[in-house]
Amino acid sequence: MNRIVEKTPLNPTVTRMVIDAPQVARKAEPGQFIILRVSEDGERIPLTVADYDRENGAVTIIFQIVGATTEKLNRLNTGDCLHDFVGPLGRPTETEGLKKVAVVGGGVGCAIAYPVAKKLHEQGTEVHAIAGFRTKDLVILEEDFAAHSSRFVRMSDDGSWGEKGLVTDALRQLIESGEKYDEVITIGPLIMMKFVCALTKEYGIPTVASMNPIMIDGTGMCGGCRLTVGGQTKFACVDGPEFDGHAIDFDEAIARGRTYQPFERRAYEETCNLFKEGL
Repeated sequence: MNRIVEKTPLNPTVTRMVIDAPQVARKAEPGQFIILRVSEDGERIPLTVADYDRENGAVTIIFQIVGATTEKLNRLNTGDCLHDFVGPLGRPTETEGLKKVAVVGGGVGCAIAYPVAKKLHEQGTEVHAIAGFRTKDLVILEEDFAAHSSRFVRMSDDGSWGEKGLVTDALRQLIESGEKYDEVITIGPLIMMKFVCALTKEYGIPTVASMNPIMIDGTGMCGGCRLTVGGQTKFACVDGPEFDGHAIDFDEAIARGRTYQPFERRAYEETCNLFKEGL
């Protein structure tokens, strides 16, 4: 059992939790993830390690309330315990040797992008962070990005936060202004990452994308997280979750990601109704 030591709402649908998990905190690195269960009979869900504190043995997770399990997770409070909290899983972000990097995050994907930007910044890499949200009300981690980047560009679809436009608009402007990046790291909705990778391919800039397909066991056994990279089948849980963005078949990944959306929505609504009825 792992105790929740802190819970903070970041916006109406996104929550940050700090979990007492010393064994995970000891080895966690940016880019990796954990798999948790809220209860003994609960669903296994993967969540990225948003931060870690090795000294105090704590791991931070940030999640969006989109399905039944995240709804149940959000009902827990400080002092409550999770049944399982397993990790770290996946391959860490490769940061060695990078001198100048653009980190591009979109929506709740910024929770995954932040620890990457933080590690790069702390190792002395020049970090240009670009964060995009639909509107100001959905913004998360603004101060964290500002503190761990040499340059922080804010973008919103409606112009209510930072500049109006897409993250690709900001990235193109930086590239065309003469910025030279060793690598671009993009994390967010699949459609956003697809167009970020298409843009950087134009300029020949190596690009890494963090994939978040359906995942069950986290060991590569179930095959649920498979995707096509460079014409080969890869498994996000053990081969990733980060891959060469120019080699990913994004259209396939987007189609697979939509497969269970109706079931997820139905499960979420059923769970909400149970809570309303006090069951």
